Amino acid sequence: MMSNKQEISQENHESDFNIREQVEKYLVHWKWFALSVIVVLCLAFLYLRYTTPLYKATATILVKDDKKGGLASELSVLSDLGVGTSKSNVDNEVEILKSRTLTEKTVNKLHLNIHYLSHGRVKSSELYKASPITVVYSPTNEQYKREIHTFTIESVGANKFKLFKTEDKELGTFNYGTLIKIPEGTLSVTKVDIADKSSFSIDCIIYPVEIMTTYYRGALGIVSVGKNTSVIELSVVDQNSQRAADFLDTLVEIYNDDAIEDKNLVAEKTSQFISTRLGLITEELTEVEKDVEGFKKQNNLTDIPTEATMFLESASEYEKKQIETEIQLNVVASMRQFLNSSGPGDLIPSNLLSTQSEASDLIMEYNRLVIEYNRIAAGATAENPVVVNTAKKIQAMKSNISQSLARMQSSLTITKKNLDQQGSILGSKKAKVPRLEREFKIIDRQQKVKEALYLYLLQKREETALTLAATEQSAKVIDSSYFSGIPVSPKRSMIYLIALVIGLAIPAAIIYLQELLNTKIKSRLDIEKRLTIPFLGDVPKSDSHEEMINTNSRSSSAEAIRIVRTNLEFMLTGTSAERGKTIFVTSTIPGEGKTFISVNLAGTIALSGKKVLLVGMDIRNPKLAEYIPIRPEGVTNYLSKQDKDLASYITKLDNFENFHVLSSGVIPPNPVELLMNDKINKMFSELKETYDYIIVDTAPVSVVTDTLLIAKNADAFIYVVRANYLDKRLLHVPEMFYNQQKLPNMSLVLNATEVINKGYGYGYGYGYGADTEVKPWYKTIFKK
Repeated sequence: MMSNKQEISQENHESDFNIREQVEKYLVHWKWFALSVIVVLCLAFLYLRYTTPLYKATATILVKDDKKGGLASELSVLSDLGVGTSKSNVDNEVEILKSRTLTEKTVNKLHLNIHYLSHGRVKSSELYKASPITVVYSPTNEQYKREIHTFTIESVGANKFKLFKTEDKELGTFNYGTLIKIPEGTLSVTKVDIADKSSFSIDCIIYPVEIMTTYYRGALGIVSVGKNTSVIELSVVDQNSQRAADFLDTLVEIYNDDAIEDKNLVAEKTSQFISTRLGLITEELTEVEKDVEGFKKQNNLTDIPTEATMFLESASEYEKKQIETEIQLNVVASMRQFLNSSGPGDLIPSNLLSTQSEASDLIMEYNRLVIEYNRIAAGATAENPVVVNTAKKIQAMKSNISQSLARMQSSLTITKKNLDQQGSILGSKKAKVPRLEREFKIIDRQQKVKEALYLYLLQKREETALTLAATEQSAKVIDSSYFSGIPVSPKRSMIYLIALVIGLAIPAAIIYLQELLNTKIKSRLDIEKRLTIPFLGDVPKSDSHEEMINTNSRSSSAEAIRIVRTNLEFMLTGTSAERGKTIFVTSTIPGEGKTFISVNLAGTIALSGKKVLLVGMDIRNPKLAEYIPIRPEGVTNYLSKQDKDLASYITKLDNFENFHVLSSGVIPPNPVELLMNDKINKMFSELKETYDYIIVDTAPVSVVTDTLLIAKNADAFIYVVRANYLDKRLLHVPEMFYNQQKLPNMSLVLNATEVINKGYGYGYGYGYGADTEVKPWYKTIFKK
């Protein structure tokens, strides 16, 4: 149980250490991160500096929609006169606001297809309502209307200018206000009196109206504020905030004007019908009044007899009903006559019939369909399904109105017939009344009918005139167009945030890719995770590998070698103290620094007062001469000769009291046979009797078998692995030798590791002033 806990604790420790390792792997390059962030932020600043920003303008309007509880109509006080407003559905009105026709009218009214640009050092700035000139362009045909035209106007004095076409093609010098004929059409330039614009060069870009209409339709946003309200918010995004605000204001203005025009159309048609009928009734009433006047003159009548008065009072109720019925029959007959002669796009008077009749409601619904039909037909073809369906609905509604009027006429006719029957009953009573009075009543009744109809039409004419004079708008502006000075695109904070992320991501990605693609040994952790070989220490990279350690050396490499020497003593505790200790130094492949470690380890031990001999046993590729001065004769010469003394090949190194060197000698043609000679064992036995430490620089073990042939003479093996040089996949080589014990008492040293800013490893060189060289500032900043 205790063992399991220890393993779990060890795994957690390794996991924490690995996370820290990953973080430090990036933190060590913090200066590159800082440089990357600064560069990307500068690029973001330049992008924001020279990118044209986009601004957003918004406006809020209330659509008069009874279905969603809009505000009461301003004309509700006139509802008792029959003056009302047609209902509008907010969804339909939203589609109208988004229509291409309405947007095109707005573009044309504000001349949004003409842009004026002033040249800058890097980019051109747009002049909206600040241009010193205005251009009026009229293309000659449809092809030029669909093309983009660019002109450059340069002022020449106070009254003249030069005109250039695209690609600096000069068209000539002209006076302001002159009509200029060009191949594409006609052009005129008018100067605007604006200060500080006496000398200018303006680019005028004329876009097709269709292109700008499509652009603003796409830029226009319409959203409903709430489900239970008819309040909608309009918004548009443009490069110029004032132009966006003007677009919204003009769009709402044109929308209201079109809506008022549609509403007035019904009232105008009704007014025309009433005026026509009023003229006919006036003529008929005049004729009846003349008949009354002639009858009285002819029969010398001045008053109605008292006897007839009593009778007429009793019969007045029937006469009143007859008059009302006669009026309704005349109105219905006129309506049917007008209905039969009207076309599919004509409106029917809606306020002549009784508001309680079925026909009156049908006529109001019919007029609404006609207005909708005319609106749709104005922007669509006759084959459009919506136009065809609406026309069918109008025809069906017209048939229903005709049938309703026919039923109403039949009903009135029956009523009149009943009243006539009652009149016949009273006829017998009228026999007592003088003939003259009876004839007078007939004429008088005609007069009253015409007079009542005349007054009725006068009243309706005034109501219609009032409707025309006080037609309400379809949309009420709650908040007029508003814009802030903050652009909606590009957003500065978002751009800088993205730049910061990119600035951090670029070096992180590079480091990650380097780590991903780099299979070399980098640190002690790479070794400890893969090998079980005892680790003596790691030696940082030396600026000059030929330099040898001396007593005054305080560099991180010198301190690391001393630590390796100390740790090596623990590996040699089992050896005899009476004889010298033989330490072999080898590596996997050439170039890992085994000779550097051998030389400096021997020098370090020699400085401690021990008698040390450095032996070069890499007889195929000797490297000792690169570090210390040595004799050309050495081990190979000794092994190949029988009568030569070994001491004659050993030299003492200058500036060292106890440091001796035995070079590898001349490169032999048969190195394997030479190393298999028994004389090599005799040589090491003799050396152990003379020296305290024998440091042997041997050949790489994965290249040749030389080291294995003499390995039995070693008391300890130092296996050198070079950081950022040896592939991790080759670590199985030292592990194999360690497990098979082919290299006795084997330990490992990591060479040429990177020195971080805080010092090397766990503090090599701390307090010794190791790095006293004054370096340039840029090398200090970007030093790893």
